[in-house]
Amino acid sequence: MLAVNYTNLRENMKNYMDKVTNDYETMIVTRKDNKNVVMMSEEAYNNLLENVHVMGNKANYDWLMESKEQLEKGNISAHELIEVDMNE
Repeated sequence: MLAVNYTNLRENMKNYMDKVTNDYETMIVTRKDNKNVVMMSEEAYNNLLENVHVMGNKANYDWLMESKEQLEKGNISAHELIEVDMNE
């Protein structure tokens, strides 16, 4: 995680935005009176929201943990994919 003050961010906005998006960094923009802001890429933000949704719902969480346990125990099955011709 990076931390930068507001003035430095303003002077180097493109470089910092590139760092956040290209290097998957999260940045804290420090401001007066501790009114800081967090900057992250849209991709990281969407992943965060998805995780909050999955982990915030007990049924989803339980299903995910059960699936993980099955995978770790090798309780899996493989299936061949069937291609469907959408032009027919």
